[in-house]
Amino acid sequence: MSTSTPEAVKKLVDNMQTDLRSLSMECKKKFPPVKEAAESGIVKIKTIAARNTGILAALKENSSEVVQPFLMGCGTKEPKITQLCLAAVQRLMTHEVVSEAAAGNIINMLWQLMENGLEELKLLQTVLVLLTTNTVAHDEALSKAIVVCFRLHFTKDNITNNTAAATVRQVVTVVFERMVAEDERHKGIIEQPPVIQGNSNRRSTNTLRPCAKDAYMLFQDLCQLVNADAPYWLTGMTEMTRTFGLELLESVLNDFPQVFLQHQEFSFLLKERVCPLVIKLFSPNIKFRQGSNATSSPAPVEKPYFPICMRLLRVVSVLIKHFYSLLVTECEIFLSLLVKFLDGDKPQWLRAVAVESIHRLCVQPHLLRSFCQSYDMKQHSTKVFRDIVNALGSFIQSLFIVPNVGNPPIVNTPAGAAGTGGPATAQSGPGAAGVSGRVTPQAAFEYRGTWIPIMTVTVQGSAKATCLEMLDKVEPPSIPEGYAMSVAFSCLLDLVQGITSMLEKELGQSAPQTRPDPAMVQKQTSEQSDKEPDTRAVWVEMVNACWCGLLAALSLLLDASTDENATENILKAELTMASLCGRLSLVTPRDAFITAICKASLPPHYALTVLSSSASTLTNKLPDYICGKVLAVPMATYTAYSIQGQNVQIISPSSESHQQVVAVGQPLTVQPQGTVVLTAKNIQCMRTLLNLAHCHGAVLGTSWQLVLATLQHLVWILGLKPGSGGALKPGRAVEGPSTVLTTAVMTDLPVIANILSRLFESSQHLDDVSLHHLINALCSLSMEAMDMAYGNNKEPSLFAVAKLLETGLVNMDRIEILWRPLTGHLLEVCQHPNSRMREWGAEAVTALIKSGLVYKHDPALSENQRLQLLLLNPLKELSNIVHADIRQKQLECVLQILQSQGDSLGPGWPLVLGVIGAIRNDQGESLIRTAFQCLQLVVTDFLPTMPCTCLQIVVDVAGSFGLQNQELNISLTSIGLLWNISDHFFQRGETIEKELDKEETILEKQAKEKGVPLNRPFHPAPPFDCLWLCLYATLGELCVDPRPAVRKSAGQTLFSTISAHGTLLQQATWQTVVWKVLFHLLDRVRKSSTTADKEKIESGGGNILIHHSRDTAEKQWAETWVLTLAGVARIFNTRRYLLQSLGDFFKAWEVLLDHIQSAALSKNNEVSLAALKSFQEILQIVTPVKDSEKPDTLSAVNLPILIDPVTASGPGRPLERTDSLGERLSRYSGAEQIPPPDEIEDSALWWSAWNAWYRIGTDSTKPPTSSEKLAFIPSQPFLTALIQIFPALYQHIKTGFSMDDLKKLGVILHGAVSVPISSDASPFILPSYTEAVLTSLQEAVLTSLDVLQKAICVGPENMQVMYPAIFHQLLLFVEFSCKPPQYGKLETKHVANAKYNQAEWVALNYVPFAEKSLEVVVDLYQKTACHKAVVSEKVLKKIIKTLRMPLSLKYACPSESTWKLAVSSLLKVLSIGLPVARQHASSGKFDTMWPELASAFEDFLFTKSTPPDNLSIQEFQKNEGIDVEVVQLISTEILPFANFIPKEFVGQIMAMLNKGSIHSQSSSFTEAEIDIRMREEFSKVCFETLLQFSFSNKVTTPQEGYISRMALSVLLKRSQDVLHRYVEDERLSGRCPLPRQQVTEIIFVLKAISTLMDSLKKTQPENVDANTWAQVIALYPTLVECIMCSSSEVSSALKEALGPFKDFMQPPVTKVQNGES
Repeated sequence: MSTSTPEAVKKLVDNMQTDLRSLSMECKKKFPPVKEAAESGIVKIKTIAARNTGILAALKENSSEVVQPFLMGCGTKEPKITQLCLAAVQRLMTHEVVSEAAAGNIINMLWQLMENGLEELKLLQTVLVLLTTNTVAHDEALSKAIVVCFRLHFTKDNITNNTAAATVRQVVTVVFERMVAEDERHKGIIEQPPVIQGNSNRRSTNTLRPCAKDAYMLFQDLCQLVNADAPYWLTGMTEMTRTFGLELLESVLNDFPQVFLQHQEFSFLLKERVCPLVIKLFSPNIKFRQGSNATSSPAPVEKPYFPICMRLLRVVSVLIKHFYSLLVTECEIFLSLLVKFLDGDKPQWLRAVAVESIHRLCVQPHLLRSFCQSYDMKQHSTKVFRDIVNALGSFIQSLFIVPNVGNPPIVNTPAGAAGTGGPATAQSGPGAAGVSGRVTPQAAFEYRGTWIPIMTVTVQGSAKATCLEMLDKVEPPSIPEGYAMSVAFSCLLDLVQGITSMLEKELGQSAPQTRPDPAMVQKQTSEQSDKEPDTRAVWVEMVNACWCGLLAALSLLLDASTDENATENILKAELTMASLCGRLSLVTPRDAFITAICKASLPPHYALTVLSSSASTLTNKLPDYICGKVLAVPMATYTAYSIQGQNVQIISPSSESHQQVVAVGQPLTVQPQGTVVLTAKNIQCMRTLLNLAHCHGAVLGTSWQLVLATLQHLVWILGLKPGSGGALKPGRAVEGPSTVLTTAVMTDLPVIANILSRLFESSQHLDDVSLHHLINALCSLSMEAMDMAYGNNKEPSLFAVAKLLETGLVNMDRIEILWRPLTGHLLEVCQHPNSRMREWGAEAVTALIKSGLVYKHDPALSENQRLQLLLLNPLKELSNIVHADIRQKQLECVLQILQSQGDSLGPGWPLVLGVIGAIRNDQGESLIRTAFQCLQLVVTDFLPTMPCTCLQIVVDVAGSFGLQNQELNISLTSIGLLWNISDHFFQRGETIEKELDKEETILEKQAKEKGVPLNRPFHPAPPFDCLWLCLYATLGELCVDPRPAVRKSAGQTLFSTISAHGTLLQQATWQTVVWKVLFHLLDRVRKSSTTADKEKIESGGGNILIHHSRDTAEKQWAETWVLTLAGVARIFNTRRYLLQSLGDFFKAWEVLLDHIQSAALSKNNEVSLAALKSFQEILQIVTPVKDSEKPDTLSAVNLPILIDPVTASGPGRPLERTDSLGERLSRYSGAEQIPPPDEIEDSALWWSAWNAWYRIGTDSTKPPTSSEKLAFIPSQPFLTALIQIFPALYQHIKTGFSMDDLKKLGVILHGAVSVPISSDASPFILPSYTEAVLTSLQEAVLTSLDVLQKAICVGPENMQVMYPAIFHQLLLFVEFSCKPPQYGKLETKHVANAKYNQAEWVALNYVPFAEKSLEVVVDLYQKTACHKAVVSEKVLKKIIKTLRMPLSLKYACPSESTWKLAVSSLLKVLSIGLPVARQHASSGKFDTMWPELASAFEDFLFTKSTPPDNLSIQEFQKNEGIDVEVVQLISTEILPFANFIPKEFVGQIMAMLNKGSIHSQSSSFTEAEIDIRMREEFSKVCFETLLQFSFSNKVTTPQEGYISRMALSVLLKRSQDVLHRYVEDERLSGRCPLPRQQVTEIIFVLKAISTLMDSLKKTQPENVDANTWAQVIALYPTLVECIMCSSSEVSSALKEALGPFKDFMQPPVTKVQNGES
């Protein structure tokens, strides 16, 4: 309730009256003056109340009087009265009705009470009420009131003392609050304070307002009092403690900082009074050394006094906190002191309070920043901030050092520990129990046996001190174990936290979360740097100043920590610092913190080069100005950087494990070592590391290397292995039975793996530079892994490769910037000898390429050719790697790309095709098979979609598969693909051509600009034709492949393609086809064939059997040669018209013939025969229809020339490429100016062919010179084919065929027929010896002659001179019947005697051929006997001469038929030839023929050969009949024309007949046959002919008659003798029979007589000489004598001989009648 309401006022008035009444009552007896005063007071109050409306104001005016009775009452010193009075006074004060004067009186009264020691508590209460309710007490009064309170503080009564202390505190506050209120009131009024002249006058307070003045005086006196000086203002003070004074100073400074900051006077006090005072008071603490002996210094050193020291530190904290800006220098001193207090030689409590004070600073980062700016950054100033941090570090380290035995322990020994505090003590502390001992272990640090528990000191970020609050303690408190450590630990954490949060705030949004646009970032950063160059410098300085100390301390703590929470906090601090350093681009400190985390993640003493090397580089990089104390902690496990005498140690984890082991695994080293263990803490550190990389990747820069190297090792130890896409999965290593994981870590693994993956996924948010750092780090890690994997087959670490892959996959949208380093490195990995390493390298490259192609880029790949080629390029690079597994991966990738992206490859095709085609023979089959699958896919699916410029590459690639020698089937299939490709060209010819032409113009333009010729195979030809030529050339290459199957297939395909699609080619291109493709191929095949190996190939690999006709390379090449030659010939045949128009056709023809010739003359039957077939093919060509022979229908139509053959344009192909008949006709019809093809040239072609034929014939039939067995002898089919060519060829050359040519032909025919057959072929060529058949060769020879003969027959006169030559040739053949030809010196056996398997060469049975030839001769002679040339060339004589041989041999002929045919032929020829001979008798042309003929008759009729023994009687009779025929011919054709015949000839004939008629028997005949063998019939005919000729009346000359008569008389005489002898012998022999010969002879004679009788009967009597008659008659008696003979045969012959004599038995005519006597 307010004091000014009417009710309140009324109540006040009432209460006062009541009080006064009470006072009056009390004092009635003892103190009447008081009573009176009280009563007058009542009256006074009543009066005031009645008179005034403003009762309170009136009361205040009269307050001195109103208060007076109560003051008097207090003066009575009666407790009861005093209490009552004080209560009343307080009521007045409460209602603010006390004036200044009254207040003074009241204070004086209070002073007296105080002096008398009365009502002390009430007194204090009154002072408080007075000063708090109003501001009437000023200056002296105020000071007096304050002194009262002070003095009451020092009474004997504890309660009073405490109350007084509280009152003093409140009063002091009130004084300052009044000043603040006063300032508030005067806020608007700006007063110009006078300039203070120096600092001479301590009390220059004139400028201050009243309240301010009071405050000033009070504060100044407080300082005086603390300093133990007399106060200026607080007069009357009797006693004062420093502790209390310091507390008051602290509270003022803490509660009213603005007063000191706003008023110069107060600031002056701070500088001049407070700071010196504090420094002075600190001195005992500074000088004191714990444990130093008193004797060492002469003066005794004052011991630090805890209460003062503690309060001083509180003051210092406040000064620093609020007035740092005013007291820069002083603060430097304070801070340095604080740092000193942490020294190990200071008392434990002092260090504890110092740490608490420092903690207070650490939670105020802006202060720390100011320190850094004011000291560390000034040139000659102490590096305060750095010292603070380093001191904390040293402090923490010192706590871990167990003192030497003997010195008192620093660390309070834990409860229940033994007394001395040596190492044993420390060991026996709770730490010794280890983890297992305590169920819930207390959080603690443990290092080298020192165990320090961790206490929860404060909530992070606020400094709640324990010791600094112990204001009631006089003795230093006992510091709980671990307290100092815990506070220091909090300091570090808060320091890091504070700096970071402050920098974060100031950095603001400079690092946005998502990946920034580089340009924007640049702009931002440049703006920032302009704005605040100094702020950045401060941050950098702060970090530089504190990082070493922080790192040393945190590392040590991290190693010592046994508590997960503490570890987490330490790691968080290290991580924060690392990130901070990274953001400020402070590489060295950043790397140092990261190294620390990394080391902590790995097992103790784990050798990891990256970390140790980074530690050594840190040593070189640390700034020079860090100097200070040595942290005296010698430990082997430190990595020490010595910096100008200061060792900053990063602590490697110590080996003692006070940690739970969660995993045991293999270290990742070159040499296999034992196992290493991972503790839970290692895993925790690993997670921090992951966190660091994940959240602060952008600032890691080059430290990525440290982070990743560590992660790699951890991943290895934990046995995580990369899976698809590069993500790691828990998997066992090959040699990892030694890896043991607890269930705890097993559940953690997937999480860790996941974080790892997320870490690399988050790389998509990194800016380009950071991303490059990451990639570089991964690459160098991978390089190390590669080095490690060299030379051993251990499982390599694939971490880096897998993560490179992952990083690439998530950064596809900017893949260009990292593609080259990424793939460049992976390609190196692919070449690694370790297969697992390689495999992953390839996996990564291919996965990246595939996903790069599938990714939806912007702009799309189809528009960004450069990117597409960039993406595909590594695929090509893989081709240079020799390892098959890599190539396998590469090709599988190609296959997948084709299947998924084939349609959109566009400009990437050449690259892809290049990869498919990069096969070598040293690669395995499976690789080639995979590559080939790709090619098949391309050919079947993508030919239409790929750019036409790539088609040529497809052809080349298909060709390379054909040429590989690993897998025959693939070679063959690839040839099939080439056929498919050619089909594609054919079907889409127009579009391909258009596209290629378009491309060509662009290329030509480019070439022209560069001034270089266009470089393209087959250049002058149009591009589409070049495509075909490339295809042909590729097939051509395959046609000379070493494998026969490939050659065969390629050859067939090549020729099929040319014949099927050749129409598409420009005319000019055919020239290239002929010369560069076909002839080039023929040359190569010929060369290979002639040099091929003749060794027998055992088998074709595996179980394949090779046919004997293909069992040498030579034979296999022969097949190729055959195929090629046939193909070329076919093209020449089918495209003759086209080729002839090319201009150099004759030259081509010659070359082709040359090839045919060399093939025909090759020593291989198959090739040579095929060559002739090709020869036949090209000769079957019909010449174009000439105008004269043109069909009438066309001659009527006069066709104009529609197309100029050379420059045909338009989409269709020029017409003149087809070789259809209509086209040919149209070409020769129409305008007269087109001449028919040049006849001369045509005949030149034929003559060229004839020459080739002649050369082949001559060379192939020429017998071998030596008799060696190996000589090559052409086969019958070959010779047959050769000869069969001639008739066709002859048709075209007959007009110019000369005698010379005929002779040449003859030589060849003769040679061909003379060639023997090889014994193994003879059964096929000669079905059996008994059959008389001609071989086809012989038939061909005869046909050739027949063709010639027919041509001569119809030919002009001049040709007919060739007849004799033909006869000559035929007659030569006829001779073969008796004398087979010799083939050089080759030994041949007659076929009859040859056992096929013994003789190598068998002469043919020439008989049928010779006989056939003979028949031809006869036929021909019948036609041409009268021909001039035949007559003049004495053909008849030659025929007879030839026939003489078989005739004379007769039974000795090889074949019986021969001489029979010879006889019949002779008869036929003579029947035609003799009349001709008689006709030309006078010319003498036949003179030489007669003797020949006579000899022929002689040789035949009286042959020297004996008939074979087995000749049957019938046969003999038949043969005799032939002899008879010959004699009959003589009797009909020769003797009648004796007068036209030379005399000697006739004489010879007569002699021969005579010889025949008296032919005596041979003595060898058996009895039974004798009568037959005597050739009686023959003799009879001879005799008859002889007689007939003798008695013919046509005897021209007496000489002839004489000859015949002579012969007759000789015969008769001889008969007479024989008969006589027979009679004699018969008589003498008696009963004994005569010898058989004699009987035969007598019979013959008797028959001859009977024949003679017959002849005489038929002859004109006048022709018979009388002498002859006499001889005949004289025989009669002799005959009669023979009647007595005993032989019946003789008797019957005698009967026949005597019979005819009856014709002469007639009566004799008288002489008279004859007119003679």
